Amino acid sequence: MPNIKSAIRRTRRSKQQALVNKIRKSKYKSAIKQMSVYINSGKMKEAKSFLPKFHSQLMKVAKTGSISKKTASRKISRITLKINSSKK
Repeated sequence: MPNIKSAIRRTRRSKQQALVNKIRKSKYKSAIKQMSVYINSGKMKEAKSFLPKFHSQLMKVAKTGSISKKTASRKISRITLKINSSKK
């Protein structure tokens, strides 16, 4: 248990930030799951319409630092390739 005043504040702040990161990660995970449901079930029309929202959600999470920007870009790229390749 921290005894110094600044350490107490820092502990409180880190708990708050952990909660914020957890919420952001859940948005990230739900977007990934939603897109994979569309792709695995073969609903490419829905997947293609969900793609801009998917891109937006992942970049919002990456902007805050909960996940790496490179990770978000990689996920978006791979999903886009799956959608485009299945269309042909």
